[in-house]
Parts: sequence; structure tokens; C-alpha cells
Amino acid sequence: MKNISGNPFLTNGNDGIFIDSVAFNEIVKRFKTPLLIFLENRIRENIKSFINVFSSEFENFQCFYSFKANFLSEICKIVLSEGIGAEIVGLPELKLALKLGFSSNKIIIGGPYLSKELIELSIKNHVKEIIIYDLDVLKKINSIAKKFDIIQSICIRVNSQKYASKLGIKFNERKLALFKNIIKDYQNIKITSILSHFSTQMNDFRQFRKNIRAVASNLTFLSDHGIVIKDINLGGGFPEATVMPQDQLKHIAKEIKRALREFEVNYRNIYFEPGRYFIGDAGLFISKIVKVCEDRWVILNLGNHICPKFARCSLRFYNASQINEPHKYKTSIAGIIPTDQDILAKDYFFTENLLQGEKVLVTNTGAYCLTFSNRFPYSLPKILLINDTNIRQIFDSEFDKDISLN
Repeated sequence: MKNISGNPFLTNGNDGIFIDSVAFNEIVKRFKTPLLIFLENRIRENIKSFINVFSSEFENFQCFYSFKANFLSEICKIVLSEGIGAEIVGLPELKLALKLGFSSNKIIIGGPYLSKELIELSIKNHVKEIIIYDLDVLKKINSIAKKFDIIQSICIRVNSQKYASKLGIKFNERKLALFKNIIKDYQNIKITSILSHFSTQMNDFRQFRKNIRAVASNLTFLSDHGIVIKDINLGGGFPEATVMPQDQLKHIAKEIKRALREFEVNYRNIYFEPGRYFIGDAGLFISKIVKVCEDRWVILNLGNHICPKFARCSLRFYNASQINEPHKYKTSIAGIIPTDQDILAKDYFFTENLLQGEKVLVTNTGAYCLTFSNRFPYSLPKILLINDTNIRQIFDSEFDKDISLN
């Protein structure tokens, strides 16, 4: 059996294509396209790989799944069952995490905007940390924590100095003075960790190194002024597991450890927030060609409304109807939104013959496609969860209506 897209749970052999242990032909007979599929066993394998690699390098390592990558309840339940914590950006995500049973001491909350309702629910439930992107919000957090007679742990997100990024705090003498006064005057907060998140799809260690440098320089600056922070959070940014296989992940983990020693970063605990690495390559679309146009353009019955460029996925396209034919002919692939901007790929290597109605596999769609989707006036696809030979439908727009968190 030959892997498709480098995914061991997506294979092709003498009996055709298999998605885990389910025949592709069985799926397309039972369900209409477009169809979104998640592979439970791949999610579990990715989680175990990540945990094994980083726990072998870092003694006090903790992991928090980024809910914003995919907040489908069934996906989050899988993550929960593997003992992973939750990284949350908004009130609906927090309510979902608590409802599903994530332990509050394994939940961290953070984002550029923290509403009063989100802060209050976080503090009342004793979440592990609240991550702040600016110092002004500490007054609100301290006030709410004081009302509940709780001392809330705080993580400071510093600016990673990536391009013109506005996310995170850029410390200077003025902000340092303000920070010192806050620490002295606000008795219901304590600063426990520092976070820098550089980018997404970081497949080059130089990006991780820049992130570590941002943490190191801020820790040194604060320490030189009497503010000691013991825990560090290096965020996420890992690509799909098929893009960063385990050997490369091991290399990255070792290099992170080496760079922390090089920059003389002393820490008690180290945190990471993977999302895409866990679920990115565990998701795939089955679509079909609805039109063949001039100059080797094809239109699929999906588009940027459910497979958005903004998701930054490492998309791969395969003609499932001609899977054994060479994919070496440049083809451009468009979606069904009535705009010239709905382009999924240009000059992508595909089969020579292009026929309307042929089925197309689009891989690496598990992360951010749904959370960044914009619906347009089209129905959402049915969503299946496959585990070995078991197929379970976890979303149907006719009954479930929407996937948004309310």
C-alpha cells in the first residue's frame, strides 16, 4: 500500500484508495460531495508523537491544544482523552472546554480582546493562566479577581518582533515603570509566565530561534529590573505532521533545547500550544470536478468559503478517479464562489486527462478551514469521523444548521 500525501491513514493499493480502513468507493457511494472527513487515529498518533518527542527533551513540559484550530466537539473530545490541556481565545471556546470536561488547571485563556464575561468565567473556574497582550487589561482582571477573592495567574505575551506585528507587549522604559507599579499595586494577580508566538507553518528552525530570542531578551530585560518570571510559553506554529515528520520534529525539539541553553534561558516549566500539528493532516475533503475550462482550469464543488486561503493549509490535490495516473501536468484549480479570487491552486501538478464528475482528494484541511470558513450562500458539507472501519457522521447542515460556537 502506498501512502497518499505522506499520510499512513490515506493509502492506495491493489484494492483502491482507503481512508483508514474504509474503502474510498464505499464512502462516495454513501455520501454526496463535498465531504469533510477527519481521521481519529491520525489525530491520536500526532498527539502521541508530539508528546513523546517534547517530553523526552523537556522534563517540565506541558501541552495545550489550540481550540481555534478546530473547535468541533468530537475533535476536542479526542484531544481531551489524550490528556492535553486547552488554549482558548474566546468565551464560546471556554464554555465548550468546560462543558467537555477539560480540567480548569489545564486551561489557558488569551487574546487581543478579553471581555469582562470571559475574564469573570475564567477566574471563577480557576483557569491556569490568563494571557494578556497589553498591560491595560490587568486592571480589569485584578478587579474581577478581587471580587472573587482569587489570585489569578497571568502570562505576559511579548511581541515577537515579526515584521509589523501588533500582537503582544513591546517593553520599554515607560511600560516597564507601568508594569512595576501594576505588580506592586494589584494584589490579586501574579505574573507566572511569558509567551512569544512567532508565526504559523514554522518549518525552519530559524523561525523558532527568533521566537526564543524574543523570550530571552524580554526575560533578561525584566530580570535586570527585578522582575523574575519562571515559566515560558513558546506558543505553537508547527506545520502539519506530514510536513514535519517525527524525525524533523525531534530535530526541532533538540534545537529548541540547545537554543534555550545558548540564550541562557532559565525556566521552571515550558509550554507549547500546538493545533495544526495535531489535526491538520487528519482532515481531508472529498470533492468533485464540476467543470473543466480552457487552459487546464478545473472548478471543484468547494471553494475558499470552506477551504480558505486564510487558513494557511499545506493543501495537496489528488485525482482520486485516476489515482494511479501520473500527476505531472500543470493544472489550475478554482472553487465555486462567483469571483475570480476563488482560486485554490495555480499550476498544480495533476493528471493529464480532466473529466467532469471525477472525484478529487484535498488533503491537510483539518486545521483552521472550519474556524475561518465564511459559509457564503452554500450549505456546509457533511462531516465524518473515521476510526478504523467505523464511519460516524458528526455534522449534517440539514439538522445541525451550523458549526459556530454560540
